[in-house]
Amino acid sequence: MRLIGGATAAMVVLGAFGATAAAAAPGKGPDNAGPRYTAGASGVGDAYFPLAGNGGYDVQHYDLAIRYAPPAPSPAPLSGQFDGVATIDLVATQDLDRFNLDLRGMDVRSVSVDGKPATGIQPPLAGQVVDGAAYWHVQNADQREWELTIQPRPKLKAGQAVQVVVEYGGATTRPLDIEGALYGWVTTRDGAMVVSEPDGSMTWYPVSDHQTDKATYSFEITVPEGKTAVANGIQPKPAETVDGWTTWFWDAPDLQASYLTTASVGDFDLVETTSTGGDIPIIDAIDRKLTAAQRTALNTRLALQPAMLDFMEGYFGEYPFVAYGSIIDNDTVGYALETQTRPVYGIGQSGEGTLLHEAAHQWFGNAVSPERWQDIWLNEGWATYASWMWTEHRGGISAQQAYNNWYAPARTTAYWNLQIGDPGNMGLFATQVYNRGAATLHALRVEVGDDDFFEASRLWLERYDDSAGTSEDFQAIYEEVSGKDLDGFFQTWLYDQVKPPATWTITP
Repeated sequence: MRLIGGATAAMVVLGAFGATAAAAAPGKGPDNAGPRYTAGASGVGDAYFPLAGNGGYDVQHYDLAIRYAPPAPSPAPLSGQFDGVATIDLVATQDLDRFNLDLRGMDVRSVSVDGKPATGIQPPLAGQVVDGAAYWHVQNADQREWELTIQPRPKLKAGQAVQVVVEYGGATTRPLDIEGALYGWVTTRDGAMVVSEPDGSMTWYPVSDHQTDKATYSFEITVPEGKTAVANGIQPKPAETVDGWTTWFWDAPDLQASYLTTASVGDFDLVETTSTGGDIPIIDAIDRKLTAAQRTALNTRLALQPAMLDFMEGYFGEYPFVAYGSIIDNDTVGYALETQTRPVYGIGQSGEGTLLHEAAHQWFGNAVSPERWQDIWLNEGWATYASWMWTEHRGGISAQQAYNNWYAPARTTAYWNLQIGDPGNMGLFATQVYNRGAATLHALRVEVGDDDFFEASRLWLERYDDSAGTSEDFQAIYEEVSGKDLDGFFQTWLYDQVKPPATWTITP
C-alpha cells in the first residue's frame, strides 16, 4: 500500500581509474555476422521506469551481509553508516559482454565475478571499448540513471551460472521516489525503515530492481547490540552478539520481487505466534517505544492476523509464503507497505483495515506481481477489495454497499480522467487506483457471478504464482472461466475517462 496525502544532476564515478580503453574488436558470431557477445540492457523496458531492472540475466539468489550503525543522538546529522557485501547468484540469458545492476547513492568498493576481480574505472565514452575485467558506476539523478556496469572476463555464455560479489557502502540518507515520497533505506534516529516500492531497493543493495526478476534472499544484518534487525522470512538461527555488535539472520526462501525486501532496524521486540492451524509462523517486530495504550490497542489488532489469513485462504487458496508478521515502528514514512511476509507500518498506519490490506497483498502483488507498473491496480484494487470483504465478514457494511458508497458521490472530471489501467508513473498511488480498482473488481464479481469470480481469482493466483502478469492476462483468465467476452467491461473500468454507468449499483 502506498497512499500518501529538487535533486541536482550528478555523475559519480566510483573506484580508482584502472583498465584503459582499447581498440580491440568484439568477438564475432557465425559467418562474421556481428558480435556474438553483447551488453545486457540497462533496464527491462518498463514504460514507467525504463532503467529499472536489467537485461541479459536472471538472478537466482541474493545474499546480503550488512553492517549498519544508526545515527548518533540529536542534534547529530540524521545519517547512518552502511557497509554491505552483496553476493548475487545469476544465470546469463544471452551471451554477455557486460551487464548492469541498479545501485543508487552508495560507493562501490570492489566487484568480482566467480572470484575474478574487476577493476573500477571511469565510465567510458560512447563507443569506447574497455579492455579486461572492469566496472564503472554512473549516478545521474536528473535522468534517474543509477547503473553499475560490470564487464566480466571471460565473457558469459547464455545459460552460464556465475556468482557476483559487490562490496559497497556509504552514509545513509532519506531517499525520495519519483513522487517525492520517502522510500528505500530511510534513515531514522534509532535505525531505518526499509520500504522500497517501486524502485527503492537500489538505495541499499545492487539489484535488478524490477519485479519481473524475482529471486530468493538471505540476510546477515549486523547492528549495535540492543538494536534489532528484521527482514523477510524466518530466522534460520538465533542472533549472535560479539564485541558490542549483534548479527541477525533471516532467510526468505520464496521467490520475491526486489521492492518487497526489507531489512528494517530499530528498537524492536520480536513476538512469535502462529496461524490458526499452527503451520505458519507469525513473527511481529514491535517498537519498544510505543506507549502502553498504543501497545495494548496494537496487540488487539495483531491478534486478528491468524483470522485474516484464514479468511483469505478461504477465498483465495493457501497462504503463499513461509511466514508472516508485521513490523510496527514508532517512526513513519507516511504509509504502510506489503514487504513480503512482514509488512512495515508506522504506528499511525496500523489500523485493522490496513493490516488486512497488507495481508491481502501477500496473494495479490507479492505471490503474483504486476508485470508492468501500469498494472498496479491489480495490487491495490485487490487489497482494497479484500478489505471491503473483511468489513462485511466482521459484521460491517457489505461489499456491495461499499461499492455503492464509492459510486454515489459527485466527483470531479479530473477524478474520472485517471485511467487506472495506465495511471502514469506519477499516478501509481492515486486514490482511484485503490478505490476504483476495488470497484472494478466488485463490478466484475457482479458481471460474472460469485462462483466464476472466485474460481478465476484462484486460477489467476495459481497460474501466475511466483511470477507476474498483466491486465490483459487477468482479463483472459476471467474470460476463460466465465466464457464471456469482457473487452467492453475492462475498457469501461480501466481506460474510459468517464464515470461508469450505474449497471452495477444494486441494492445489497
